Amino acid sequence: MTRHWAAVLLNLLALPVLAADAAQAPAISFGKGAGSVSIPMQTVLMLTALTLLPAVIMSVTPFLRITLVLHFLRQALGTQSAPSNQVLIGLALFLTLLIMQPVLLDAYHKGWEPLERGELAWKEAWQQGSVPVRDFLLRFSREKDIQLFLEITKSPAPPAPKDLEFRILVPAYILSELRTGFQIGAVLFFPFLIIDLVVASVTLSIGMVQLPPVMLSAPFKILLFVLVDGWNLVVGSLVRSFYGGA
Repeated sequence: MTRHWAAVLLNLLALPVLAADAAQAPAISFGKGAGSVSIPMQTVLMLTALTLLPAVIMSVTPFLRITLVLHFLRQALGTQSAPSNQVLIGLALFLTLLIMQPVLLDAYHKGWEPLERGELAWKEAWQQGSVPVRDFLLRFSREKDIQLFLEITKSPAPPAPKDLEFRILVPAYILSELRTGFQIGAVLFFPFLIIDLVVASVTLSIGMVQLPPVMLSAPFKILLFVLVDGWNLVVGSLVRSFYGGA
């Protein structure tokens, strides 16, 4: 299953580059009207896609928001390195695949499958396959952030949001997700901050100045998080925030 999704991601990443090179590349054809790309060129494109894949996953998927929230949660709990970075990254990656599954499948069916059958050329396949991804990015991008990059690039506003270019939409999405992730992280901090303040006040009032309050508050914060089933609440809220809207 994981291999299938990796293939889908690589195919989608290769489409725009293949569209530019298909006219002048030597000849392995995917079908009538689909253009042709040589085997060495396909290898180069796949290796290039592999180098870009981590940046794409981290920037233009829910992975960005999820990792931010999980990082803030660990900081709020004060558990330092528990859960480890590998565990948090693994959880974020699988949640990202879960959320992006409908988008990737839609893009694969609309773009890559017609291209393999020879029903579309590279340019048309890219245009149709990118529509679900564009809709996803647009759904979670703030209008203010989009306007910022339109002004920076001195680009005229398109007649419809669906006509926005990826060079505008991708950085706007990243800014919007950073803002959302920091907002959620700030909210997560408040209940644990109250526990820290209460413990610090108690320890100071009884003269326990030698023992850091953080050491005493950590067990109470972990206990509170376990009692309210914190992982279920946090992960459930994160996933529903993408299914339910921006």
